[in-house]
Amino acid sequence: MDYTKQKFEHLFKDNYPHMYRLAFSMVENADDAKDAVHQVFCQMWRNKPQVSGDSMRGYLLAATRNQCLHLLRSRQLQRQMEEELRRERTESENEEREALLEQLQQVIEDNLTEQDRRVLSLHYDEEMTYAETAKVLGISPSAVNKHITRSLAKIREHFRQAT
Repeated sequence: MDYTKQKFEHLFKDNYPHMYRLAFSMVENADDAKDAVHQVFCQMWRNKPQVSGDSMRGYLLAATRNQCLHLLRSRQLQRQMEEELRRERTESENEEREALLEQLQQVIEDNLTEQDRRVLSLHYDEEMTYAETAKVLGISPSAVNKHITRSLAKIREHFRQAT
């Protein structure tokens, strides 16, 4: 084939619709289909393969199919990598959360009184209101508030000093 600008434009105009339809049927996305066809023509212009005129359409369609297969493999690989990263991130976050919870439990055991621990447990673990917690422990709701406020301040201070 003669690769003059005029002949190449003619080749493009004659074959683009067929190549685009094939690409779109494979990748199911208009922009990706256009990119695939564009890539085929760019490679053809750069490499200037010697293809006879009567086999040109077959060559272009085969090149388009190959370009689309490459794109689909790339997409699949990208999805697999993203899924693996998500899985690793989730595992890492779970490990960090578990370590932090263990550390928090140790801080609570080491730095809070038995009454402070009971108040926190009833309020946060059992999801009781201040009034319900006060009733169970036989103290006033304001005492529950003081225990929680003091306990949270101690926990915050411990973690502030640790960092």
